[in-house]
Amino acid sequence: MRGDWNDHWAGGWWWMSIMMVVFWVGVVWVIVTVVRHGNHAAHTHAPVQGPVSPKPTPQEVLADRLARGEIEPDDYRQRLDALVHQPGSSQ
Repeated sequence: MRGDWNDHWAGGWWWMSIMMVVFWVGVVWVIVTVVRHGNHAAHTHAPVQGPVSPKPTPQEVLADRLARGEIEPDDYRQRLDALVHQPGSSQ
């Protein structure tokens, strides 16, 4: 009778060990699947971008420099005049 009792519990422990391995393999599989799906979704959708601003004109760059205090008003006028009246300019 004692042999039957030990055999019963030994078989039960093996069964529990196998089920724990299956459980943890399942948990890892779910995590890997979720991470891969998340990365795939991030790469398949186009990134959301704001409106593309056009390249600033030389006059706008000059005005920005004046606004930031990088150049003086007299220098601004002189440089603006040089931009507007460039040789070969259509203006």
